[in-house]
Amino acid sequence: MTYPDIPADARLYLEPACFVERPHDLDGRVARIARSMLWFAGWSVRWRGAAGSPKRDQALILVDAADAWFATLPAPLAEQAEQQRAGVAAERAPLTLGERTIRFDEARVMGVLNLTPDSFSDGGAHGGTDAAADAGFAMASAGASIVDVGGESTRPGAKPVWEGDETARVVPVIERLAKSGVALSVDTRKAAVMEAALGAGAGIVNDVSALLYDERALGVVRDAGCPVVLMHAPSQSSDPHTHDGYDDVVLDVYDWLAERIAAVVAAGIDRARIIVDPGIGFGKSVTENLAITNSLALFHTLGCPLLYGASRKRMIGAIDGEAEANDRLGGSIALHLRAVELGANIVRVHDVRETVQALKTWRALRDTALVG
Repeated sequence: MTYPDIPADARLYLEPACFVERPHDLDGRVARIARSMLWFAGWSVRWRGAAGSPKRDQALILVDAADAWFATLPAPLAEQAEQQRAGVAAERAPLTLGERTIRFDEARVMGVLNLTPDSFSDGGAHGGTDAAADAGFAMASAGASIVDVGGESTRPGAKPVWEGDETARVVPVIERLAKSGVALSVDTRKAAVMEAALGAGAGIVNDVSALLYDERALGVVRDAGCPVVLMHAPSQSSDPHTHDGYDDVVLDVYDWLAERIAAVVAAGIDRARIIVDPGIGFGKSVTENLAITNSLALFHTLGCPLLYGASRKRMIGAIDGEAEANDRLGGSIALHLRAVELGANIVRVHDVRETVQALKTWRALRDTALVG
């Protein structure tokens, strides 16, 4: 077999490819993403030159030829390849949230509970504390493993919310839900809100700025020892959608997340508590969002659980003739099923019951293929 000639100073990217539904009798010829239901027979290999040398190229290497290929690589490339292969295979640590344990042997649903008057889809929909808590209970009853509570909109053009107002919105609802055993995350980028929400019973911090917006945020998460979602956004300013463009959106987002994981681990956060999110809809065009979605399996080489959220987002409206946010259920389910097919561990959605049903059906198809 002829292997690609890759410069020793290139950056290498291995993406699981050629997925198979029936891995029977294919020992040694397929690999598995962690302990998921997903097996694959090939690696889609991409590389690009060092800074200032943006040339890109790609090749396909079969799983059973990977060892021989690795042996031909210069040492720096072989090290990258081994680390990424190990990241795909590594077991994703379960989330321990008080008395609740959330394992990633199958995809989990995170319900979106926005307590904001100006969110793009459900702004003001939940009214006061009682109504909002009831909505959270309904999500949990419908099958959401986690309810994500947020008090500030991060839609394009949204105005920043003072941390005191944001805290007042989320804490009473979190307290109500936590007392009944609902597993909760807080969707915020402000350290004071994180502290108050964790004290009220939230177990996860979901930060669209990957702990960069507030200089105290990293310390709060480190000291709490809680899981954290690091999401890619092109800007950590008040407007997270501001950007100057991408060289290659998939590889640029990947590199950014890899660097961010390394930074927070170096600062004392346990890697086993990190979840990554490529930030669908944040400073990315429709085409760029779709490219990231189709290459989602690449992000498993980071070795962390993967969260994907495209629920009711503008890209669906653009694809479907500008359908309004509340009329994007079909597109939302299609995108989240695609994400799960490529190994997403958590999907963040508004329409919990419908998504849970879709995932149960997908799982039944997968189980039947495995035993058939």
